[in-house]
Amino acid sequence: MIRIKVCGTTSVHDAVLAAEAGADALGFIFAPVSKRLVTPLVAREAGLSVGPAVARVGVFMNQGLDDVLRTAEAARVSAVQMHGPLSRLYVEGVATYYPVLRVVRPADLAAEADVWTGVPGVTLMLDAPEPGGGVPLDWAALRPHFPPGTWLAGGLGPANVGAAIRELRPAVVDAVSRLERSPGVKDEAAVRAFVQAVRTADRNPEPESYPQ
Repeated sequence: MIRIKVCGTTSVHDAVLAAEAGADALGFIFAPVSKRLVTPLVAREAGLSVGPAVARVGVFMNQGLDDVLRTAEAARVSAVQMHGPLSRLYVEGVATYYPVLRVVRPADLAAEADVWTGVPGVTLMLDAPEPGGGVPLDWAALRPHFPPGTWLAGGLGPANVGAAIRELRPAVVDAVSRLERSPGVKDEAAVRAFVQAVRTADRNPEPESYPQ
C-alpha cells in the first residue's frame, strides 16, 4: 500500500486533521528559510497528539549536524528529511541516529540513486528543485530513473496524485502546498481529498479511475 505524508504541519489541530484523514506520516519543517517553519516544542506536541502509529519526519536544509540532531531530539521525530548539497559522510552520520530521507532533485536522480540505493538507514526522496513551490514534476520522463521504494514529492495534490502514482508507483507520496489554505495552514477538504485520491489510485491503477 502506498503511504501518505502530509508535510508542513505547524499545529496540533492540523496534525490531528491529517491523522484522522488517514495520513501515515507528518512532516515538520525546521529549515529557517521556510514559510512553514515550526518550533521543536510545537512539533513535539503535535506528534504526541496523533500517537506512535503516525511517523513524524523532521525536515532540514543545509543545517549543521549538531543543530539537526538537537532539534530532532527535542521534537521527538522518528525520521529526518535532508535537503541540500550534503556529503555522504554527513548523511551517514545522521543515519546513525535516525532513518534518513535523502532528498534529490530530478536532474540528480540517476546519479544519487547509484550513491544511496542499498545504504543502510537512507531512503531516496524525489522533490522539485524548489520544495514546497507547488510545481509538479514530469513523472513520465523520470520513470526510467525512479528506483523502487523511493518517496515522491513536488506539486502533488488531489487532482494529480493519481497520475503520479500511475507513472512511478512511489512508496510514499508527500504533499504540502496543494493541501493548504495558506502557508502552514491546512485545508481540511483538500487533505481528505488527497488521501482518498491516493487510496483510489492504489486500488485501481487505471487512468480513468482517478478523481479529477
